[in-house]
Amino acid sequence: MKQFEYIKPTSISEVVSVLNQYKQDGKILAGGTDLLIEMRRTNAKIPKAIIDVTFINELKGITESNGSVVLKPLVTHTQIQKSNLIKSFAPLLSSAASVIGAPQIRNRGTVGGNIMNAATCADSVPPLVALGAELTLQSTGGIRSMPMSEFFIKPYKTKANSNEILVEIKFPKLPSNSRSSFIKLGRRNALSISRLSVAAVLYQDVKGIITDARIVPGAALPTWMRVTDAEKMLIGEKPSKKLFEAAGKKVSEVMISYTGRRWSTEYKEPVIGVLVKRALEACVVDWKDWNVENN
Repeated sequence: MKQFEYIKPTSISEVVSVLNQYKQDGKILAGGTDLLIEMRRTNAKIPKAIIDVTFINELKGITESNGSVVLKPLVTHTQIQKSNLIKSFAPLLSSAASVIGAPQIRNRGTVGGNIMNAATCADSVPPLVALGAELTLQSTGGIRSMPMSEFFIKPYKTKANSNEILVEIKFPKLPSNSRSSFIKLGRRNALSISRLSVAAVLYQDVKGIITDARIVPGAALPTWMRVTDAEKMLIGEKPSKKLFEAAGKKVSEVMISYTGRRWSTEYKEPVIGVLVKRALEACVVDWKDWNVENN
């Protein structure tokens, strides 16, 4: 491995100063579960500087503020999985964190790293997009925020500038009339990288009518986004298996409209539809109260 400079800042202001100096030649080290693997690859481009932010307390913690949950980027997947605040107000994010890699990866890997790496299989991203998360970035020029749904350009490429660091992820708490779920499909039952995933949120009124819906597939579209065409099919309707199947089919159609038909489409087309159906079903509590026609 080629030599590089190791820098250990003690504050965010020091980090952005170093980033401003090195720009694309500097890389942030948080959990290291992606960066270190990439650096070991044959012919990997080794940065001139590794900027270790793991000791900066300003970048740690899960809190709540004015009806929102605030995540700092160094929060690990294990911390998200175990957080009572996340379990109460964003359970789909806790579910997603619980199935990322192995315990060792969950203990080291960070939500900030998962977002900034922007791998297609990133499990924390679909739930955060479904939650309406907003990202805050900081550089020597100041602070800027943007919806997470607008942050990604394509896999492994974001709108973050080379001199910016992610300092906060914030999203509104899910209300009591909502239910959420996250489902992923990999090549095995554990230590699995997502081939496809779905984050779903449903809001229902006292009569069981769906008043709002969010569906965000993972590893299916060029970037992560809500499939609004499928969501609109659900609003104003009572849950039913036929309705959820139709929504799943719509997600399949939208996926193909973006990707076209390729070698993997024969597999992905029916599977993403089934995953959407199952994710939506998991958002409905009282199946026993449904009519026979819904079974």
